[in-house]
Amino acid sequence: MRILNAQTLAEHGNKKGRADVVAMLEAGMSLVDPYIGVQKLMRRDGAMLYIDGTMFELAEDPHSGPMELDLSSFRRVIVIGAAKGVQRCALGLEEVLGEYLTGGHVIGKHGDGILCKKLGVTLANHPTPDDCGVEGCKKIYEWIKDVTEQDLVITVMGSGVSSLLTWPVEGITVEEVRDMTYMMQIEKGALTRDLNAIRSHIDRFKGGKISRLLKGATVIHLATNDLGGTANETSGIRQSYGDLLRDNIFLASLPDQYTFADAWAALDKYDAWDRLPASIRAFLQKADPAEETMKPEEYETLNARLFALTPKMTMVYPAVRKKAEELGYTPYMLGEYIGAEAAEAGKVLACIAQNVHNLNEPVKRPCVLISSGELIVTVGNEKGVGGRNQEFCVAAAQKIAGYDKIIIGAVDTDGTDGPGGLTAPGAPNCLAGAVIDGYTVQEAKEKGVDLAAALKTHGVSEPLWQLDCGVSATQSISALDLRVIAIME
Repeated sequence: MRILNAQTLAEHGNKKGRADVVAMLEAGMSLVDPYIGVQKLMRRDGAMLYIDGTMFELAEDPHSGPMELDLSSFRRVIVIGAAKGVQRCALGLEEVLGEYLTGGHVIGKHGDGILCKKLGVTLANHPTPDDCGVEGCKKIYEWIKDVTEQDLVITVMGSGVSSLLTWPVEGITVEEVRDMTYMMQIEKGALTRDLNAIRSHIDRFKGGKISRLLKGATVIHLATNDLGGTANETSGIRQSYGDLLRDNIFLASLPDQYTFADAWAALDKYDAWDRLPASIRAFLQKADPAEETMKPEEYETLNARLFALTPKMTMVYPAVRKKAEELGYTPYMLGEYIGAEAAEAGKVLACIAQNVHNLNEPVKRPCVLISSGELIVTVGNEKGVGGRNQEFCVAAAQKIAGYDKIIIGAVDTDGTDGPGGLTAPGAPNCLAGAVIDGYTVQEAKEKGVDLAAALKTHGVSEPLWQLDCGVSATQSISALDLRVIAIME
């Protein structure tokens, strides 16, 4: 079970409805596991490694098809990577590669246990970088600094890599990158797309620069998260390989779309030039062409393959749909990617749930509305402990107060939503999300919990934990958020 406090979450309010929502969240979260993907993608027979998984490929991949690799023909077999929950993938690779794995190093998130037996592991900070991440990058560099055509390198990248895999260019410190990241992402609510236009340029590894070091080697890139590149179980639509290479915004092992001009535009957009550390400002203004990120044309000169290990459309969403149907609900995909301020999204989606409840429009009860994406929380100068899914749920709770047949659950599928810092008795450092219903506001009043005030300060995690609404979960990789709104008959 990924959700550790499932029973507590369902012991109050609409007990049946809350138990149903928890079961649906669990069904989806349990499949966000790259260990499963590795086992499906790869198998070994002696020295022969067989890689065959069309469900893990992107559409129109010019390199599509099965691979057969004789591991005994390589000088070294190396695994490197960084992501939240990266060790689940790394552990799968250790088991598949067996005695042919030479070694390597991966960077995970603080709070993980050490799972790997042969690969080195560094735990670092997220969402802002720290010295641990830099040290992890240096250890990765030692493994790949002298690769040749006789080496096989498997990279593992996924959500969280933009913080965990941080090694600033010479002249810029990690403290300066941390301050810039906090200012842009947390205070100003910058989109990842905008922030990474800056981060990819001021780093030694990001923006495909790490792949430049792998030139000549046989390379297999594994993305632990979904890339939007797997078939929808109803439409069959896939993101194309070419579109991803042109529009990649965070996978450090791949080329990206950004130029120095994009970094300047992002700083203009959030009026952030004046608060930018002088070293970063000077580096970006110099715009040295030698420091530009990798582009698709350069990437295609490499001997590399790409696979996405946790396809939401063929693994996660079908599991949620199936569980919903087992529980008597008709499931609907409300939005595969919703990007908005979390509190505003909570209000809007709660209003849609009210409409279904009151009018049986645009769909009929009993039903489940599923959505995903990555919401935004712009905190300004507030220092409250929270997260986007917690904030979404608190805002929604105030809208559905008294609607006893509406239950809403929202989690970050990696099991940790927000920077953490929760110190409530018995609570994890970081909640995964929350489950609320039409009784939540009344329960808060009875316990003297001010949800409206918590929302203003963005300190929503502790109130949710006090109300037995906060979700505690094991850490894994992220396939972004999973939101489930159940409207009962």
